Amino acid sequence: MFQNRTQAGRLLAEKLLKYQKANGIVLAIPRGGVPVGLEIARALNWPLELLLIKKLGHPQNKEYAIGAVGMQDRIVVPHEEVPESYIESETERARARLVEMQQKFMPNKQPEPIKDRVVIVVDDGIATGNTMLTSVKILRKQEPEAIIIAAPVASWSAVEKLSQEVDKLVLLDVPEEFIGVGRFYSDFAQLTDSDVINYIKMSNE
Repeated sequence: MFQNRTQAGRLLAEKLLKYQKANGIVLAIPRGGVPVGLEIARALNWPLELLLIKKLGHPQNKEYAIGAVGMQDRIVVPHEEVPESYIESETERARARLVEMQQKFMPNKQPEPIKDRVVIVVDDGIATGNTMLTSVKILRKQEPEAIIIAAPVASWSAVEKLSQEVDKLVLLDVPEEFIGVGRFYSDFAQLTDSDVINYIKMSNE
């Protein structure tokens, strides 16, 4: 059981210190991954940015991911019943939301390039791993040196799904029974946009 995301981030950072001298960047998944990512970025003295990727949901079930959209790239798993017009309109809508998030959380700053860098993708926990998996596939298109996924806790199914897709998976706990990420924290308070902005500011101090 972790006290909160900050404590979990500090414990996770200890397992990542060997990457300190690499040319790297921490990409935190908002909102819950940001305080965890902040502690890792501080320990490694790396920049902290947000992983701005939105899920592309099926038209009949938005929770069922058929792909993901990034600021420049996207991944789509073909489905015969999903028209191209839907994919294009959803991509446009998702990108507009990503631009909005970029301007809100990191105004006047373009995302740093990740080509030839070690990228650590951070979240406060990984349940299914589906969104993380599509995110990794989008990041691969930008040709980083390596992609490392770091999280305090993950399910076994997520570990099996992700371990073949990344260069390293760094976790503190993979419990036999996984019901939800929040069960592994004493304090799992919902974070606001203002919280995220404050964490980003702290990473630049």
